[in-house]
Amino acid sequence: MVRSLPNRVSTIVGGVAVDFSVVGRALAAPARSAMLDLLMDGSSRPASELAAVAAVQAPTASEHLGVLVDAGLVRVEPRGRQRLYRLTDATVGTALEQLGHLCPPTEVASLRHSREQRDLARARLCYDHLAGRLGVGVTDAFVARGWLNGPDLTVTDAGRAGLSNTVVGVDVDIDALAGRRRPLSRACADWTERRPHLAGSLGAAVASVGFERGWIRRRRSGRGLDVTSAGERMLRDAWGVTLAG
Repeated sequence: MVRSLPNRVSTIVGGVAVDFSVVGRALAAPARSAMLDLLMDGSSRPASELAAVAAVQAPTASEHLGVLVDAGLVRVEPRGRQRLYRLTDATVGTALEQLGHLCPPTEVASLRHSREQRDLARARLCYDHLAGRLGVGVTDAFVARGWLNGPDLTVTDAGRAGLSNTVVGVDVDIDALAGRRRPLSRACADWTERRPHLAGSLGAAVASVGFERGWIRRRRSGRGLDVTSAGERMLRDAWGVTLAG
């Protein structure tokens, strides 16, 4: 149902009138798209770094960031003398990840760009949980073990026991995670694999354990992840996950 309002078109979603054009305008500039892509891993970054990835000068970067903040996609965090930018919350990261299904692939302009795209498809963060072949592979392994039920990826009784196991699981307290306001687990559509990966507080906890135990680490630039040799052994021996490519 669409209703005309003065100078705008409002769409009814969930019984609430929303204006898609605000977000549409914010996403329309390639520079802003590049900035959002870098923030998709849930990190906080200075304007200078975002200007560099968008290939724009500082004043132009400030204008672009202002548009993203006004649209509610990005928030500013003062840290000392610095102002850091990050996605507003996990729902923005999820929405952008899912929007990737509708977007055409970018043209590969160089060998470096091709390598970056390949690395992102292999392992990355979708805000604060694992995505790409890594995220989908771990999710599939949890489903195969009976720890998660598809298609919603709800945690089973076996999952409550298995995921708390320090040998084959990730040693997480499911009851503590379930007590948070954020959903315990949910399916998030992976835009490169075209299948769901695990999100929610459990998805974030799995990624956190991976960082703490040295299974994965952030790259110096971009939002791709490196899977360490210890991580590859854990994935292969405990869960039967291998990452080709």
